[in-house]
Amino acid sequence: MLDFLTAGLVLGFSAGFSPGPLLMLVISETLTHGTRSGVRVALSPIITDFPIILATVLLLMNLSGYHGVLGVVSLAGGLFVFYTGFESLRAQPVALELPKEPPKSLRKGILTNFLSPHPYLFWITVGAPILTRSLNIGITAFIAFIGSFYLSLVGAKIILAVAVGKSRAFMGSRLYLWIMRLLGALLTFFALLLFREGLRLLGVL
Repeated sequence: MLDFLTAGLVLGFSAGFSPGPLLMLVISETLTHGTRSGVRVALSPIITDFPIILATVLLLMNLSGYHGVLGVVSLAGGLFVFYTGFESLRAQPVALELPKEPPKSLRKGILTNFLSPHPYLFWITVGAPILTRSLNIGITAFIAFIGSFYLSLVGAKIILAVAVGKSRAFMGSRLYLWIMRLLGALLTFFALLLFREGLRLLGVL
């Protein structure tokens, strides 16, 4: 269970702190309408990801006997995580000079996240395979991963909304860059584990 808890925390914090459409919306809402608006947007993945998770988990459960297919999915997940980690290691300060926009809401955050390719790529190649393995172990492992993932994902974005609300300089600070680089190193290690799992499923190891 500890492995699933750790994986959820690392992947969740990485997704939460990494620049992307939803993070930019969190920042924009915080700067233009206050911290509460940014926090509302940060909560949107809890709503939008459910149908994606359900569809991908059901698909992989039907493919549970096809080790070759699952091996390819695991390798693709390793590439996705490795790329994400590489980008985190190369993180640069984030510019916060965003244009003023009309008020947004939780609905706008839901739409932004639902139309972004990142949740789909993550759950198809990384998240759903981990959830499928956790279900084979037991409900405790399942809850450990899904709970820690969303706690850290949403928590990271709320932390950023509060930090940006207090100081625009945070996203360009050394602390933010070091957080990204630490997460990048952890993701690179996690990608190697996914590569190993993929090669095992393909019968190479």
